Amino acid sequence: MNTIKVRKALISDAEKLQNIGRITFSETFSDVNSEENMIKYLDESFNLEKIASELNNKDSHFYLAELDGEVIGYLKLNTGEAQTELKEKNVLEIERIYVLKEFHGKKIAQELYNQALKKAEEIKAHYIWLGVWEKNFRAVSFYTKNGFVQFDTHIFRLGDDEQTDLMMKKILINE
Repeated sequence: MNTIKVRKALISDAEKLQNIGRITFSETFSDVNSEENMIKYLDESFNLEKIASELNNKDSHFYLAELDGEVIGYLKLNTGEAQTELKEKNVLEIERIYVLKEFHGKKIAQELYNQALKKAEEIKAHYIWLGVWEKNFRAVSFYTKNGFVQFDTHIFRLGDDEQTDLMMKKILINE
């Protein structure tokens, strides 16, 4: 396989982010959710206006994984007020790591996660946290392998379906 390039997404990448976001979320979750809930979530979470707003937010950070100029995965990180829940200082939220299904098992998610670690180091984060669906066993295993431990749960709404996310964190700096 050729070298994977991970780069910071620019506002001009909004459509690429929309496309990779919609495809990877659908590949991951469409088999276990209703079509109506999937359509509602994809329309709300991956519309161009929302993505552009997030790209322009100084506390949100997107990275694209590319192979031969094609986007095959992406990472979304949040700091400060952009965090979906905790909103603590000196912490980093991994909101999304998604990779096209055909590239699973090829260390692309690990490359994206390594980018998250670089960002955490850059901002001197005390810890990294995330929410992951309890039934997304592949992702839970990935985060556990990378040193994350569960510290809570929260409800994630996908359309009209309430799902339980495991909240996980990895301590980087002991206070």
